[in-house]
Amino acid sequence: MRRYFLILGLSLLFAVTAFAQQDAQFSYFMHNRLYYNPAAAGLENVTRLTALHRSQWAFYQSDFDDGGAPTTQVISMSTPLYKWKTGVGAHIVHDQLGPQNNLEFQLSGAYHLAINDAKLSLGLRAGFFSQSINWDYLRAIDENDPVLAGKTSRESQVRPDLAVGAFFVDEKYYAGISFNHLIQSSFDFGINDLRNALSSHAFLTGGYYHNLSTMAQLHASTIVQTDFKQYNVTLGAIVTMMDRGREKMWGGITLRQSEDIGVLLGYHFLKDKSLKFGYSFGYIVKDQAAKQPTSHEFLLIYELPPIGPVQRKVQHTPRFRH
Repeated sequence: MRRYFLILGLSLLFAVTAFAQQDAQFSYFMHNRLYYNPAAAGLENVTRLTALHRSQWAFYQSDFDDGGAPTTQVISMSTPLYKWKTGVGAHIVHDQLGPQNNLEFQLSGAYHLAINDAKLSLGLRAGFFSQSINWDYLRAIDENDPVLAGKTSRESQVRPDLAVGAFFVDEKYYAGISFNHLIQSSFDFGINDLRNALSSHAFLTGGYYHNLSTMAQLHASTIVQTDFKQYNVTLGAIVTMMDRGREKMWGGITLRQSEDIGVLLGYHFLKDKSLKFGYSFGYIVKDQAAKQPTSHEFLLIYELPPIGPVQRKVQHTPRFRH
């Protein structure tokens, strides 16, 4: 009987964190497109390097050592290949959730199709998803439970992963849809009763740019995440201040489905404004008793100078028309 209490407890741990553990949520989702959609590879027409760190429920402490509060890091690279009208990208994700640790390595490729002044991108992603569990962070009802017999302090399993997506971008609008974990690989750590498959997830993203003035631009965005059983909606609005036609600094807010409110701040460095640093402070407004109320995100983006043809709008001049 005690064996099944342990199995039930571990199963509930996996079930409760299933939505978050497979696909972390970020306040800076609008600057992390490749993580959500493989079709975003190379879509910005520049080589972009991105690093993102999120500390969820900062300074959370339990009554015993359970691995601490969730933290997530993402490092990504995306670049266009103009000659073949494609883009490629890669990203690594490290997601620490108490006793559980997830590590991803993903490669993305996208084909870009021009539609007048807009672009449609179709993407494919393949990679590996590693899941680890630290048994030392789990408290068994019975210390001599046979389920834990022979278990090391840490176990890991690696499984293949696959995702597809589409992205449409115009001068002022963009929208994307993607589906990940299509293989639905499972992890059991040698315990059949704990077999846990990655659920397929869908992401819907959208955004709109509006010039408030010659010196300010509004970027409104949204993302809907769903595992087809539950969903999560995040809304964002960022105002970017311009300096001589270049982005200089930004400030904004995000709202995540009555769960938390985030404040976003950022600044562009270097002469060509190619280095961007952003910070987000999140405050939990729901179920505060079960978690620490604050979260923090740090964003760093560097864009390399274009090495291919720069795409510009065609300007029609009557002098050269026949």
